[in-house]
Amino acid sequence: MKILVTGHKGFIGSHMAQYLIHKGHEVEGFEYVENVVPTVEQYDWVVHCGAISDTTERDIDKVWRHNYEFTMRLLQICDNYQTNIQLASTAAVYGPNRSFNEEDPCYPQTPYAWSKFLIDKFLIDNGIDKFNMLVQSYRYFNVYGPGEGHKADQMSMVSKFQTQAETDGKIKLFKNSDQYKRDIVCVYDLVRIHEEMMHKDVSGVYNLGTSKAVDIQSIAKQIAKHHKAKIEYIDMPDHLKGQYQEYTCADNAKLHNTIPIRHWLTLEEYLKDIVKNAG
Repeated sequence: MKILVTGHKGFIGSHMAQYLIHKGHEVEGFEYVENVVPTVEQYDWVVHCGAISDTTERDIDKVWRHNYEFTMRLLQICDNYQTNIQLASTAAVYGPNRSFNEEDPCYPQTPYAWSKFLIDKFLIDNGIDKFNMLVQSYRYFNVYGPGEGHKADQMSMVSKFQTQAETDGKIKLFKNSDQYKRDIVCVYDLVRIHEEMMHKDVSGVYNLGTSKAVDIQSIAKQIAKHHKAKIEYIDMPDHLKGQYQEYTCADNAKLHNTIPIRHWLTLEEYLKDIVKNAG
């Protein structure tokens, strides 16, 4: 298949492009330019990874133009040419929920989360299976993997802990981190699922997570052990207290019923793979 990947130079987009090429697809990339929408009629699929994904970005107009308006224009042109599209959404649309099913109400808390929520809402309200093409939107949970260095403070906790362990020999961890749990999903699984879903004649909004929540302290300890690093427990900053999400865990039954997933890459397997590839 011929596939266009937007945001192909970013963390997820670069992994997406590389994996699709590995699977034998013809892949081209597109990077966002103000007021420019790519031509899509020559493609079988568009994978729209490009976005302002900084959850701390408070320039609402900037996020709106890049994440919402551009995506809406891209959807329209894909509809015109019957070009299938996959969209990168986020579990942040759920807000402080403790239930994460695609049918659950959403309470987005940031401009980024709102921009993704409104796209999903538009698709659902207008009948996601009534467009002239297949539309698949994926609500990513906590994605980690190699190549996050450019994201700085927006890196996944896995990559942050790895970086600290490698550079400082110690991981800084908030006290009581055993009380906070996250559904972490490796980018290798994410891109594999995207490619497999291209072969399914389905449209929909799907959670993309493992459905297993792991406490943050356990994640840190596993990485510290792997790197022979120490853990330094620190107080949570006042500005995070009351805002630090306690729990995320995808209900992935809808995805699993579409493409049965036999195995999710574990953190231990990922760390071993990094060592093997480095060698």
